[in-house]
Amino acid sequence: MRYPAGGGQTITFQENNIVNMQPDIDFIKEMKEAGGDTLKKCFQCATCSVVCPLSSDKNPFPRQQMLFAQWGLKDKLLGDPSVLLCHQCGDCSAYCPRGARPGDVMGAVRAAAYRHYGWPSFLADLASKGQNLPILLAIPMVTVFIMWMISGSHVPEAKDFLDIGYSQFFGHWDFKLLPKTTFFIDFFMIPTAALSVFAAVRGVMTMWKKMSENAGVSETFSKPSPVQFVKEFLWPSVAEIVRHDRFKKCEANQDRVQGHQPLMWAFIGLVFVTAYSFFAQDFLGQFIEGMHGPMSMWNPVKWVANVAAVALIFGVGVLWRNRSRMEAEGRATKTFYDWFLIWMIMAVGVTGLGAQMFRLVGSPSLGYLTYYLHLVSVMMLFLYMPYTKFAHLVYRTFALAFERYRDSAYVKG
Repeated sequence: MRYPAGGGQTITFQENNIVNMQPDIDFIKEMKEAGGDTLKKCFQCATCSVVCPLSSDKNPFPRQQMLFAQWGLKDKLLGDPSVLLCHQCGDCSAYCPRGARPGDVMGAVRAAAYRHYGWPSFLADLASKGQNLPILLAIPMVTVFIMWMISGSHVPEAKDFLDIGYSQFFGHWDFKLLPKTTFFIDFFMIPTAALSVFAAVRGVMTMWKKMSENAGVSETFSKPSPVQFVKEFLWPSVAEIVRHDRFKKCEANQDRVQGHQPLMWAFIGLVFVTAYSFFAQDFLGQFIEGMHGPMSMWNPVKWVANVAAVALIFGVGVLWRNRSRMEAEGRATKTFYDWFLIWMIMAVGVTGLGAQMFRLVGSPSLGYLTYYLHLVSVMMLFLYMPYTKFAHLVYRTFALAFERYRDSAYVKG
């Protein structure tokens, strides 16, 4: 049994033992700002757990987590894999008789988790609030603009634009093995991506340790090798995400699959195109000079890029429509946490296709401006990935892997 006590404490009675627990008031405030403003409406009727496919007798999700949220038990929630496994299908919120919207509360907890696990902390704090949007925009905009200014580049003539495209966006030099534009893009994009990857890996390791502590997974148990971990836990989790198995169990928001699946395949396609372009420009281009120019419209990789861009815009457009409709109907709270990622992804898709269209119609001024905004939006997506809703791509994958690991023979012996 649990009872509120004076001084902001909660006394928990467990097998005749008394344990004092200190609620984190700031954490409750943080959740409310991130969309969990309805959490106090929950009165533990358990309707949410009845309809949630993640719920079980031992884990009445999200009823138990709603109680932890009301009490501000930050450590309990941030080390709970169920919170990350939730994909906010909306069934719990649709059936809640009190309008507590457990799905939104769990989304707010995830936002707090990405901020908590984020490194460096000032970037995580910066990306968590809408009031910081001017700074979030200024960092990549100023960076790319300074790079363009010091490169000595200029907008080409219309007659040359179709042939050279954006291959001389950061200027031109006679060193043919590595074009000047490739050098400049590598100069700021590679460190940005490296920081993002390092922050994500660091965050996942911290989260894994916290989940292990909460689940009572002892360090003395046998551990899988890296190959075994990937084969038995990580790869099956990735496959489940790609198939959207849990999304397809949703009832209230089945149309979210229509947005998430094309968006997922679009990112896979664009990752392939980016990897190919990097390999072609930075490696093959050192031996084959023609690889440095704009990619031919007849190149199959270019087809993949265009199809992926259209799928990206379509997918995020569906999510945009769904989110707007839910907010208009009072089924969701408008939050910076949800919209920031939608805006960034839409910006990447629209500016990417827009830059190509302006090149084809021979408008270098509009083309260069749009390509500049494309580089800014891509840098934003990379830089803020570990701290925004985009981070669920990483954290949820490893939460799924932990779920499998926790129930495996490596833990249970």
